[in-house]
Amino acid sequence: MKRKLRIYVDGCSRGNPGPAGIGYLIFDEDGRLLSKKWKHVGVRTNNEAEYLAAIEALREALSLGASELELLSDSELLVKQVRGEYAVRSSRLAPLHEELMRLVGSFEKFAAMHIERNENREADRLAKLAASSSLEI
Repeated sequence: MKRKLRIYVDGCSRGNPGPAGIGYLIFDEDGRLLSKKWKHVGVRTNNEAEYLAAIEALREALSLGASELELLSDSELLVKQVRGEYAVRSSRLAPLHEELMRLVGSFEKFAAMHIERNENREADRLAKLAASSSLEI
């Protein structure tokens, strides 16, 4: 049985690099919230946090049995690098991009979409919460 999930992800850094956090929400195809997570990820750049949010979310989507996935992010850089529209030039992002693309290959269907920041408010709030603390939930 095919299981299609939709994920909203965000990452933030206070200082770039600085204390960083990630947040994501996973919904099923009927719009039901399956998971809502945030996590402090140490000292990172904003772009590293964006990648870490996507990696963590894809790992959880796989554990939930997803075969099709839509990844939504307000990070144009992340989305365009995943789509192959932008090259990955940063040595800090290259290993994260490689890991993310390995995970992307685990899905039968995958789409990455850029959304406006106001469409990603909850993932943004979770990432900021995580960056401001060392709490994980």
